[in-house]
Amino acid sequence: MKTTKLKKNIDFKYVYSKGKSYANQEFVLYKLKNNLGVNRLGISVSKKVGNSVKRSRVTRLIRENFRLHEESLILTGFDIVIIAREASNNKNFYEIKNSLFKLLKRQGFI
Repeated sequence: MKTTKLKKNIDFKYVYSKGKSYANQEFVLYKLKNNLGVNRLGISVSKKVGNSVKRSRVTRLIRENFRLHEESLILTGFDIVIIAREASNNKNFYEIKNSLFKLLKRQGFI
């Protein structure tokens, strides 16, 4: 099932306030049941990670890795917000993949 984007600031704030958070060294993941039958993904990368080029790169890597794991997701109907921590700015594609996969697996998505 295709995951849609979480775009509005009010949606992010709602997930932050009502959702549960889980973290590892590179990412913080918030999840909240949305009763829509489809997952919605939001990605947040702050200026602590680096300049706009680095932030865009981290965002692209997170989105692509999530897209690759999308078919193996067991849980649907969740709003998922992934916040990149400062430690993620120098990671390559495979390091981000492993970190994101472990975090999703620990939360029962995979």
